[in-house]
Amino acid sequence: MTTTEGLAAWLRLTLIPGIGGERQRKLLAAFGLPEGIFAAGRLAARSVIGEHADLLFDFDASEAVNRSLNWAEAPEQHILTLADDTYPSALLEIPDPPNVLYLRGNPELLEQPGLAVVGSRNATPQGLQTAHAFARTLAGQGLTIISGLALGIDAAAHQGALAANGNTIAVIGTGADRIYPARNKELALQIAERGLIVSEFPLGTPVLAANFPRRNRIISGLARGVLVVEAAPESGSLITARLAGEQGREVFAIPGSIHSPLARGCHKLIRQGAKLVETADDILEELGNLTANNQLPDEATHRTEDPLLIALGHDPCSLDQLAERTGYSTEQLLTELLTLELSGVLATLPGNRYQRLN
Repeated sequence: MTTTEGLAAWLRLTLIPGIGGERQRKLLAAFGLPEGIFAAGRLAARSVIGEHADLLFDFDASEAVNRSLNWAEAPEQHILTLADDTYPSALLEIPDPPNVLYLRGNPELLEQPGLAVVGSRNATPQGLQTAHAFARTLAGQGLTIISGLALGIDAAAHQGALAANGNTIAVIGTGADRIYPARNKELALQIAERGLIVSEFPLGTPVLAANFPRRNRIISGLARGVLVVEAAPESGSLITARLAGEQGREVFAIPGSIHSPLARGCHKLIRQGAKLVETADDILEELGNLTANNQLPDEATHRTEDPLLIALGHDPCSLDQLAERTGYSTEQLLTELLTLELSGVLATLPGNRYQRLN
């Protein structure tokens, strides 16, 4: 673990405006740890990054450094550097790993097998149900669901993982001390308590459009694969999918109607080689078996006493009959039924009917 003095040097290096990640990595390659950079002096640093080195010695970052150190002293708040043994190994595989990560929640989730679930902010109701159900089922099978806390598909994926009592990671495009969008405040607090929030941006970083595409490489980098649920042809989700392919991760896409603009991005990915996904098993088969240590209880094995399954019985049942028996809304029923179908415990029959498989 990095010492307080060592962490302060990392923060000083990364909190100086104008010394971006690429220049920071050049300096680290030349001088080792940040302490070595500052000990080498101005002229030595200039030989590596030119006149930008003057910022290292002229800019006073002490206030921001102290604020960050104080922030990391609070329970469940952490700052990781590239020098830490607990820095996520998956990010060491990508070309431009963040030099510093700000974390809120359980940092152990960074080493759990993960699947990124991304898609449109303006998702259809069906898309939201699909994202929620896939995330719920796959989280129940031991995968940590990773997304970006945005409205739409991202939020539905996080909520699905939490509904399964599974793990979820939100990679955000602001400082870790900020929540965006405000509508997801309650969700963000749940993730911080039961999962993990990750940011590479300094504390206090506001909403800046350029930061959101940049954080996408972390979403894909932490994951074994990326599932795109709904996406327009120019969607930012396709950036995440492209980065996943460049990083050697699997890319999955759910097809949709040929008439839906939000299906065209997924169809584009499938034409480019992404795996077409219809069930959760399509993803699990591609990613391989999870180790026993990482696997959570199979959600399907705990569904025997599910109120919806009890109401369903063992004969085919219509949606209207289920609504009458359970008192659930149509939206809630469709979400629950899709989750059960993905778990392999029921099947959809013609005529909008459903039947248990066991």
